Amino acid sequence: MSERVLTIALTAGDPAGIGPEIAVKVAASPRWRNRAKFVIYGEITVIREAARRWSNGEMPEVRSSGDLPFGSFPIGCAEARCGKIAYDNLTMAVEDALSEKVDAIVTAPMNKYAVNLAGIPFTGHTERIAELCGIKDYVMMQSAGNLRMVFVTCHVPLAEVTHLAVKPKIVQVARLLNHAIQAEGIESPKLAMAAINPHAGENGCMGMEDELQTKPAIAELRNSGIDIDGPFPPDTLFIEDIRRNYDGIVAMYHDQGHIPFKMLAFHNGVNSTLGLPIIRCSPDHGTAFDIAWKGVANIGSFQAAVELAICRAERKNAGGNR
Repeated sequence: MSERVLTIALTAGDPAGIGPEIAVKVAASPRWRNRAKFVIYGEITVIREAARRWSNGEMPEVRSSGDLPFGSFPIGCAEARCGKIAYDNLTMAVEDALSEKVDAIVTAPMNKYAVNLAGIPFTGHTERIAELCGIKDYVMMQSAGNLRMVFVTCHVPLAEVTHLAVKPKIVQVARLLNHAIQAEGIESPKLAMAAINPHAGENGCMGMEDELQTKPAIAELRNSGIDIDGPFPPDTLFIEDIRRNYDGIVAMYHDQGHIPFKMLAFHNGVNSTLGLPIIRCSPDHGTAFDIAWKGVANIGSFQAAVELAICRAERKNAGGNR
């Protein structure tokens, strides 16, 4: 355990979604009271209303980038003003993490369309945070217990995957995964890699991408001492008898990994970003507009994200890795 109480930033995400609800519920929980205090980055009247409803009025510390009074925007739909304030609060939280005002960030969901409606090009938290940190070599990791997965490509159109999932990028992503698992205390991780094409390309009969990219990447990784198998046909890699043999999996693109991961760990999955100078985690779900402000949001994934962020911050304070 760290020697001091950590300060953890919770971004409230889109105010029209479930972010304010899950943020105030976690901030009011006694679960981490001796380990961390929380600061919510969100519009103050929105957080005040969420606290009144779901934390017995216990008002957390709030930092806000602007005004968007509760009741002035529609609940449960994408709206430009909501996208803009969520984007600005995320930016403020990252800047505070970079200046060490907070020890880690846990981000509640934002709506990509809402941010773009505000005239801000936005493909996701991961890319925006990396931009603010000035980092180009980063990777998204999804985790739930011993299930860990990284993505060679993420928020890009499927048509671009074969142009981006190339050997140097595959090697870089696998190394970040290996390092992250070692930081959790597994000295010699065993990794698996998914193929780009169906049936791992059938030795070139279903495309040459695996012959030219994934197989050479695996050879380079093995030569450097990383224990990795593959490329596996994606339709069999996630079967329990196979995946349980590995500490981490390298997926080639968003849906290849996200679909099986969410089927296996939707309510306790955590999204974190590897390769950053700050600690950032998030739940593995979206804004859930259909249940926004109804008091029924499941906070399990957000709780798991907070726990992982605190554990990583404690290890960092103790001189370990993220």
